[in-house]
Amino acid sequence: MKRWSSAALPLTLLLALAVLSFWLRYATELPDERNDGKSRHDPDFIVTTATAHKLDKSGQLLYTLVADEIRHYPDDDTADLTNPKLEYFDPTKPTVTISAVRGHVSPKGERVELSERVEVRRAATDRQAELVLETPDLTVLTDEEQAFTKSRVVITQGKSWVQGVGMQIDNKLQTYLLESQVTGEIASHPAKTKP
Repeated sequence: MKRWSSAALPLTLLLALAVLSFWLRYATELPDERNDGKSRHDPDFIVTTATAHKLDKSGQLLYTLVADEIRHYPDDDTADLTNPKLEYFDPTKPTVTISAVRGHVSPKGERVELSERVEVRRAATDRQAELVLETPDLTVLTDEEQAFTKSRVVITQGKSWVQGVGMQIDNKLQTYLLESQVTGEIASHPAKTKP
């Protein structure tokens, strides 16, 4: 009868070498940990008192974005804004200014999520008083000059006011569409009397 104890030591060593070689293969195939900061949501730069301008192909100013602070995040290429103010310019229309306490900008800057005391002001004209809109949050599609919210909205213009829940804005068409629960009071212009 053979003794298995003399064969157990080489078999144990062979098994240990096999396990060690599998472990080394697994350890060398692990992905390298990135040290470039892109795996963390930390800002790679912070800018204070920043102004950005968007021009059309002919060099005409379309809008200006001003913020007290911009924090850019490289992991998702987004930015957070403190006290942002977006101002649209068009020589044929009144200037529209949108401001808030906070803002969050998408990677390509085409979408800005505004929150906390959002205010939209359309400048007065010879025929119309200044229009002021207030809401707790607003999503702005910068290039399309459109915005929307599902929150409560209050709009005042002169002595007239209207409020509702949910709204869509089209700055190109100069329209403000309230979606539901709309109430308001429209002040009439006094009739002109003949002298």
